Amino acid sequence: MFIEKLIHEIAIPEGVTVDCKTSNVKISGPRGDIARKFEHDDISFTQKKECIRIIGEKLRRKEKALIGTWKAHVSNMIKGVNTGFQYQMKIVFAHFPMKVSVKGNRVNIDNFLGERATRKADIAKGVDVNVKGDSITIEGNDIEGVGQTSANIEKATVVKGRDTRVFQDGIYIVSKGGG
Repeated sequence: MFIEKLIHEIAIPEGVTVDCKTSNVKISGPRGDIARKFEHDDISFTQKKECIRIIGEKLRRKEKALIGTWKAHVSNMIKGVNTGFQYQMKIVFAHFPMKVSVKGNRVNIDNFLGERATRKADIAKGVDVNVKGDSITIEGNDIEGVGQTSANIEKATVVKGRDTRVFQDGIYIVSKGGG
């Protein structure tokens, strides 16, 4: 069963400019630029002064879902260049004090559960990580980069081979929000 035509519109706030060419979407705002390529034969982007239109013709169920996904991606891109994204993480330890530092594009975690080896987590491109006391702030324009960086840090402190009810040490996401 086909849906003949489906149109989703996304409003463009003031101060944000959008450039839609075929499958490339570039969004510029006060915090910077984000570009992304969206490809599908039956789905296209068009631009009016105050909105972006995602248009699909003769769609099946999967393409209809894909339009909704692309709408969410473009909305997140607009929010990112306008206000940005910020995740807060908390450093928790009861047994051994952890030392967390940022060096280049990596987060180094020393003395996790008394280990001598340094655990490392990669920082995605365009993301800033700040460590202050027992909190870590992750900021950026791209929600995927901010989320992936926080996931890398959380994954680096997974407890293996111990009872997680006793050893609750680690770095955990406390809050997610806009910048």
